[in-house]
Amino acid sequence: MTTILTSTPSIGSGSSSDTVNSSDTASQIASLNKQISRLNDQLKSLGDDKTMTTEEKKKQQDTIKAQIQVLEAQIQQLQRKEQQKAEAKQAQKEGNTAPADGVNRPTQNNQLDVYI
Repeated sequence: MTTILTSTPSIGSGSSSDTVNSSDTASQIASLNKQISRLNDQLKSLGDDKTMTTEEKKKQQDTIKAQIQVLEAQIQQLQRKEQQKAEAKQAQKEGNTAPADGVNRPTQNNQLDVYI
């Protein structure tokens, strides 16, 4: 019987995940993709293994496929976080592009109340 050992890094939540920058996210995604690649290689080599019964192979295949799904979910979570950061940064950038100058965008001191 072949034992497959893999480690999956956990994705932090809360304030510690807020400090993750894009290069760190990219390296985490690359690491997860490498793990997926290794698991796919193990999955392929499992078919050539003559020491295991069909039932054991099926069980190992199911385990490996579940691990791959977990890794893919972590990649998607990282990508969503990165996209949300980019959208928030873009929204902040767009919000700062039009400062109130008093002509077409009135300031607090330069507002006109019209009563009809």
